[in-house]
Amino acid sequence: MRKLLRAHGPEIHQKSILKRHKGLTIGGLLLFFMALFFVARLNSLYSHINTRSDRWAKPIPKEKKVFNLLVMGYGGPGHDGAYLTDTMIFISVDTEHKRAVVVSIPRDIWVQIPTNDGELFMRKINSAYQTGLFKKNYPAVLDKYAGEQGAGDLVKSIVGSIAGQPLDYYLAIDFDGFKRAVDTLGGVEMHVKRSFTDVEYPIDGKEDDLCGLDPTDITGFDEREKIATKSPVLAYPCRYETLHFDSGKQLMNGETALKFVRSRHAPEDGGDFNRARRQQLFMEALRDRILNVGFLPKVLPLLNDLEASVRTDMPVEFIQRMIGEAPSASDYAVQHIVLTTDNYLQETYSEDRQYILMSRDGADSWKGLHDDLKLYMKGITLTPKPTIVPSKTPAKKRS
Repeated sequence: MRKLLRAHGPEIHQKSILKRHKGLTIGGLLLFFMALFFVARLNSLYSHINTRSDRWAKPIPKEKKVFNLLVMGYGGPGHDGAYLTDTMIFISVDTEHKRAVVVSIPRDIWVQIPTNDGELFMRKINSAYQTGLFKKNYPAVLDKYAGEQGAGDLVKSIVGSIAGQPLDYYLAIDFDGFKRAVDTLGGVEMHVKRSFTDVEYPIDGKEDDLCGLDPTDITGFDEREKIATKSPVLAYPCRYETLHFDSGKQLMNGETALKFVRSRHAPEDGGDFNRARRQQLFMEALRDRILNVGFLPKVLPLLNDLEASVRTDMPVEFIQRMIGEAPSASDYAVQHIVLTTDNYLQETYSEDRQYILMSRDGADSWKGLHDDLKLYMKGITLTPKPTIVPSKTPAKKRS
């Protein structure tokens, strides 16, 4: 068996790679993002957030009607695991037949990162974007995947191999951009399907707080760590807060919406798979909000802030075409898929004991998903459809 390559040099938030992080939904922000370009400052803003130097080149053929997009969400500077893309959503848009397919890609899928010498380098998919951004820490990684655009191309290539479809463009947005966008809309009305309480929601900035423990007390620290393997909230209660959401309709501001889509430890609605489904439902609510509120006058004060929160390689021509689709957005038939262990995935552990997800079809084989996704993209609803079941998230999966 070929050896696994290890990172060289200091890792950005190295310990966070093995932690269980929270993600956020941003797929619905695609429409919001497109709408930003109506304003007079389109060119100024776009020059800051676009990662390609040839954004005006290579005209899109008029006959091209299907576009495959990758939308990613990450914490951003100041957050633990700042550049881990714990939310990854594949979106296929068919502008001719008014169809769209939305696929949530779990963060724990185990993928191969291409290297210069062909040696095996395996990582979780949520770290691929970070690997490209900080390629100097991974000298063996293929050189073309360095930097912002290289990182985007790397993740597009990996997700494309999973979906069996080439990716045209990507969009990445951080937590702050998500919150500002929701607040700019005046909040989003969300119908919460069922009440849930999460007593283990992490407080940003408290990840390393010892909660009163003397750092020189080695014995006490060791005991606390033993407790943390079973219950982090018991070991370090100051690092967490309790969230509760009642069922029914409620208007969420940016901060509340972020907590709603990141939460994953509620017994009633926990685990990454249920969270992904919740994110997709929020995306639908966000789309409805965008289509029903006159929000453009509110956008101008936000543009400077978004320059630091959004990155994309979408060309101006594509954005213009999507703007043209906005009036008919409500006519689109949208199919939602969440990849889970009930349909396409299986749970296992890596050689270094990380909890990971792999295809049921075997390593690097996604034929089942490829075949089904082609049918979904044609508007065919499969029976039985992929479903969601509560995930207990065993304690041993935490790292």
